[in-house]
Amino acid sequence: MRSIFTLILCCFLMQMCKAAGVDTISIPSAAMHRSFKAVVITPKSYSSGDQRYPVVYLLHGYGGNYSNWITKVPALRDMADAYNIMIVCPDGTIGSWYFDSPVDSNYKFETYVGKEIPAYIDQHYQTVATSKGRAIAGLSMGGHGALFLAIRHQDTFGAAGSISGGVDFRPFPKNWDIAKRLGEPGINGTNWTDYTVMKQIEKLTPGTLPMIIDCGVDDFFIEVNRNLHKALLERKIPHDYTERPGNHDWNYWGNSIRYQLLYFHIFFEQ
Repeated sequence: MRSIFTLILCCFLMQMCKAAGVDTISIPSAAMHRSFKAVVITPKSYSSGDQRYPVVYLLHGYGGNYSNWITKVPALRDMADAYNIMIVCPDGTIGSWYFDSPVDSNYKFETYVGKEIPAYIDQHYQTVATSKGRAIAGLSMGGHGALFLAIRHQDTFGAAGSISGGVDFRPFPKNWDIAKRLGEPGINGTNWTDYTVMKQIEKLTPGTLPMIIDCGVDDFFIEVNRNLHKALLERKIPHDYTERPGNHDWNYWGNSIRYQLLYFHIFFEQ
């Protein structure tokens, strides 16, 4: 009798100790003929049953990689549990800016992150495989990438978020490998315009893409974010916009992601 009781107690304690799963996987790209690593966070409720989970794709910034988010913000595990969601952190290499480069065929990250990765995740995990079950967010370069991809692939992503996003890089012609991806900028960066989020918002219809955008008031991207906010208001595009005290750093990003994941949780629950 005592052994049975001990077994039951052990099973109970194991269940109580169960936490979100964090795996590193490799996802192939047919467009680029190679594979890249990604972190996949599954909530503690994830099992081999019939339940399907919404997914937040979370993009890193310039100079980062797929492991940045979980390394710098380990509380993502708790957030995945709290909202019962999956979180996927792809690799955008050091400076892809998450678009298909017109000058370097080795960089097709719009195709990779916008199409190939969601298709792979839907095939290998128990996901809600529609736009209503997918959101995308990111920081800095990844904030640009999240809005850029979501606007251009609204059949894939149903909501988007940007944290300290480089939503218009034309004021920064010598920074972050942008010229390597797009070629040298013309006068006022005119040949870069079509690759900015500022240009992409022309594709938006009011009410079709829920968006949450925030930036620290001491961030070097604050003015381009304010310009984006103003342009969205002029086009009557609904969105959440917040400025908080903070700089372009992990102290700000680690705090901001809590608000963004709550926003996506509400979106998924609708």
